[in-house]
Amino acid sequence: MRVAETKIAWGDAARQTAFERWIAGVAPRHGLDTASLAPASADASFRRYLRVAASEGGTLIVMDAPPPQEDVRPFVHVAGLAAAAGLCAPRVLEADVDQGFLLLTDLGRTVYLEALQAAPEPEADRLMRDALAALLRWQQGVPAAALPPFDEALLARELKLFPEWCVQREFGVSWSDAECASWQRICDLLIRSALAQPVVAVHADWMPRNLMVAAPGATSPGILDFQDAVAGPITYDLASLLRDAFLSWDEAQELDWAVRWWQQARQAGLPVDADFGEFWRALEWMGLQRHLKVLGIFCRLKHRDGKARYAQDLPRFFGYAQRVALRYAPLKPLLKLLEPLSGTELRAGCTF
Repeated sequence: MRVAETKIAWGDAARQTAFERWIAGVAPRHGLDTASLAPASADASFRRYLRVAASEGGTLIVMDAPPPQEDVRPFVHVAGLAAAAGLCAPRVLEADVDQGFLLLTDLGRTVYLEALQAAPEPEADRLMRDALAALLRWQQGVPAAALPPFDEALLARELKLFPEWCVQREFGVSWSDAECASWQRICDLLIRSALAQPVVAVHADWMPRNLMVAAPGATSPGILDFQDAVAGPITYDLASLLRDAFLSWDEAQELDWAVRWWQQARQAGLPVDADFGEFWRALEWMGLQRHLKVLGIFCRLKHRDGKARYAQDLPRFFGYAQRVALRYAPLKPLLKLLEPLSGTELRAGCTF
């Protein structure tokens, strides 16, 4: 059987053969029309998603995650946790974890990012409040103990991406010993702040590209791309949502949504700081750790993986990082490390 040859590109003939064998086995159980297979989406990893028509006019999603680059077992595990928590996440209908093929329920075609970019202000506010409410349900319902820890070693590894891929590879800059020492002090501050926070289930990419607008009749956005979930700082996912990779808000709007989430979290019994000012500081520092990591990741995607489009959003992250470093005295030495990389990019950063 040859599956949708004109629609699906395969760079590896052996993997194509393995896929065709697998899909032929699962198709009868779900009434799949394999001739309808077509690309649904791809992401920054080696995974890709295909949409296929199923019986009774519906559609399902196939995840193609080639090992050894990808391991679908964490996705399957977290999907089960999300389902048990009553969250709107893809259900795993079929899984070949050794070959990296999954058949999933389809959460629709409208990504939050697209909806927010097109929505008038009241509709954008409603969508974001729905995303905040879903985040609370995620943190309440998904057990942190069932996830790997977001520990000091992982935080440090993420921060190392910035000097390796952004500073050295993207900009060709080599730091002096004094600059390296300054960077290490900044890293120590950010890691200590993160580890001091209460621990909850962290999606690790709770952002508009990974949320789907709720289907008609549903009250919660769909949640995608949760395979990297960890047990970690309570502010991490909120920082990811408010200071996104591809969409920015003015700070008054960020504060409004953050206060609303913080109040609801306190009412729900989540272990947030009773002082919103301290909570906001922790969120900003957590966001800075993430933004420095993402600067490194986006440069790695460009130079290692040939995905140069991600580098177009570097100015946004320089803007985020500059704003936080300017606000907190212990972080101001970071400005001296950021500014030489690209004064133009830093000034362009983002219009807040």
